[in-house]
Formats: sequence, structure tokens, C-alpha cells
Amino acid sequence: MALDRFSDHAAQYAQFRITYPPALYDYLLSITPGREAAWDCGTGNGQVAADLAPHFGHIEATDISRKQLEQAVPQLNIRYTISGAEQTPFADNTFDLITVAQALHWFNADAFHREATRVAKPNATLAEWGYGLVKVNEQIDPLIRHFYTDIVGPYWDENRRHIDDEFACIPFPFAEVQHRRFEQRQLWDAERFLRYLQTWSSVQRYRQALGEEPLQQIEQPLCELWGKKKREVCFPIFLRASKINK
Repeated sequence: MALDRFSDHAAQYAQFRITYPPALYDYLLSITPGREAAWDCGTGNGQVAADLAPHFGHIEATDISRKQLEQAVPQLNIRYTISGAEQTPFADNTFDLITVAQALHWFNADAFHREATRVAKPNATLAEWGYGLVKVNEQIDPLIRHFYTDIVGPYWDENRRHIDDEFACIPFPFAEVQHRRFEQRQLWDAERFLRYLQTWSSVQRYRQALGEEPLQQIEQPLCELWGKKKREVCFPIFLRASKINK
């Protein structure tokens, strides 16, 4: 069963987490000829489901967090459902595309892959992706790394290692696996960046454990290095995909 680390700050998550670049969706659509139905598993606030909606007749979007789903923007062809990844209410052979964005490391991956195989149509596409540590520039990146590793590092769940190693230790039991890399670049000011850091699960766990705000330890030097202007932030995205042949 997946862990829920985001219900307590669902509104922040919806507002300050990134979306994904058009190139990523162009790739998924290029390898998915069927467009009847897609399942976005671990949808959170529905970011991926909303981006897929114009391209599919129907989207099923699931998450274990009711509070996250309450932040999703309703669309006529998206149905949001509280459900785990490992057991769903969907019929066999339903989906042309199954997606998991920045969520696989919270699942029982073996059970999820069995469920994905069950509900996928023959030759459907399964795509799983995540993004690593954000990059800004040579001056700011060491401070981000220090915060990530030394300050809140002990408060990451063990699952986080799967993001750092890009799912290398999570089996992907399908043939002809395709790996792709993308980047999401956005212009943020220092305040926007700090609000993004507040959505990290390790920051939430640090606060709960110590009753302190860990961002206070880097806020001043980060704002000084950042300045008043907006800077480009870069999120490196890794993706693996395969056809589900059965």
C-alpha cells in the first residue's frame, strides 16, 4: 500500500509543484496509437490527467489522498477516484495508456505492475517518470544540495532513494523498455522557490519531528544569492516506458 505524505499540504502541492513539458506528452502520444482511455495512477491534484484529457476519450485518475483529489480541476472526461495503485475497480483490458508521475516510489511496484497488466489493453503503453533535484546555477545549487542532503536528508522516507537512482532498483518487467530524458524549465523568484521547497515530504516530517522550520536555515543566504529577479529553475525528468504485451 502506498504511503500518503501529501494530504496535509494538498493545497500547497497543487499550487507549487511543477507541471510537465509538452515534449514529454508528445513522446507518449507518439507511442500510444489508441486514444480511447487512459489511467493516471497516483494523480495527486490531477496535473497529468488534465494534460492528457484533450487527447483521450476518457481519463481515470486515482490517488489514495482525498485531499489531493479535492484540489483537482474538474473536467468532463476525467473521473477522479480514491484508489490504491495495487488494486483498482477497473475492468480487464480497459486502458490504452497508463501513467505514473513522481509517484511510483510510493507504491508496491510489483503489485502495481500486475494490476497495470490486468487493466491494460493488449499493446497498451505504460509510462513511469519522476524528476530529480532541481538545478538553478553554480552558486545556488550547492546550497540546495546542502539542504536536501544535510538538513532534511534524515527525514526523507527510504523510498526517496528510488528517485535519486531513477528507479534503477524498481523492477520493470516488460520487454523493449524505452528510456527518455526531458527537462522542465520555469522562471521563479526566490519566494516561489521557497514555497516549492515547503512541499517536500522531508520538510513536513522535519517540522513534525522537531517543531521547527528547516527552511529558516537557508532562507537568508538563498534570497541573497537569488536576488530580486526571477531565475530559471530546471527539473531533470527521467522516464521509462514499454508496451504491455499479453
